[in-house]
Amino acid sequence: MMLSCAIDGGDPAVAELVQNLGAEGAWAKILEGVLGEPAAQQAARVTVEVFERLAEVAGARFVVPGDEEWPAGLDDLRRAESIQRRGGEPVGLWLRGPGHLAHLMERSVAIVGSRAATAYGNGIAADLAADLVEQGVTVLSGGAFGIDVAAHRGALAAGGPTVCVLANGVDVAYPPGNAPIFETLARDQLLVSELPLAAHPTRVRFLARNRLIAAMSDGTVVVEAALRSGARNTAGWALGCGRPLMAVPGPVYSRASTAPHLMIRNGQAVLVTSAAEVLELISEMGQAMLPLAHGLNRATDALTETQLAVFEAIPARRRASVGDVALAAGVSVPTCLGALTALESAGLVEGNERGWLVAVGGPRG
Repeated sequence: MMLSCAIDGGDPAVAELVQNLGAEGAWAKILEGVLGEPAAQQAARVTVEVFERLAEVAGARFVVPGDEEWPAGLDDLRRAESIQRRGGEPVGLWLRGPGHLAHLMERSVAIVGSRAATAYGNGIAADLAADLVEQGVTVLSGGAFGIDVAAHRGALAAGGPTVCVLANGVDVAYPPGNAPIFETLARDQLLVSELPLAAHPTRVRFLARNRLIAAMSDGTVVVEAALRSGARNTAGWALGCGRPLMAVPGPVYSRASTAPHLMIRNGQAVLVTSAAEVLELISEMGQAMLPLAHGLNRATDALTETQLAVFEAIPARRRASVGDVALAAGVSVPTCLGALTALESAGLVEGNERGWLVAVGGPRG
């Protein structure tokens, strides 16, 4: 807890110290100045009782690796390469809300995207989240304007569960405009942060937060994002942690869909358009297979091989005799006559004394 209160989340050097020396050993080294004098002074000023009182008021709790609520997916951050000087497993997590984090993460999907989302993107994010929740999947996101909050709202509309991972303290509403959502999540769902109570967001903290979203979930879906964006940073963490990365296509002229299209084109992300396609990618092999896609049924699909050969031998714009049709189809005249009778009963051809013709409005027009 003292490490969490003294050092910004996602510092690879701190994560390495904790991994090699344990939390107490890392704390001692930081006080000795292994990370520099400013870090040592900051650590020396930490009064953990202040944060404990804030947590009590907010109804928050602190969990560490090995606790029952600790998500197993965060272990993969120990092996993932740093991105933009952020990385490593968090030293602990602050939780606010009744949800059990480890249980919620057992089947979960992150939905992320642009703050400046279009109506199309917001609608897709909300519908996808709702459909996933109805299939028993927890939806993760970051609580920002745009795609993030649309995903949370979609999940809540379907009855949850949804988890919000913050770049600030779990008692801080940022952005303030989403305060009602945060209160709902704190009351009924779960808020998560590696930063202590009262901490406010910074650019670096958002970058650090993104790795938690990607690592805790079973896969990440990018709905809309610019080429340089937090959502694309989260996508990088998903790939680094070995998670499926998915992207929703948008209009080819939409700048909001530039990053998803590029990730699909480069083979980094799999194109998805529905919850069923997402489930297929995050589930174990054979558990959520999609049915084979078929086009519309055609009137000729039920024909036998001989009937189809006879049908295709009939000219589209002129009548032909039975003999001509039989010759073109490569069958005997009696066989041809039997097939023509069946085709006429099906409404596919018309016959009279002048010959046979494809019926008006039939498969070939």
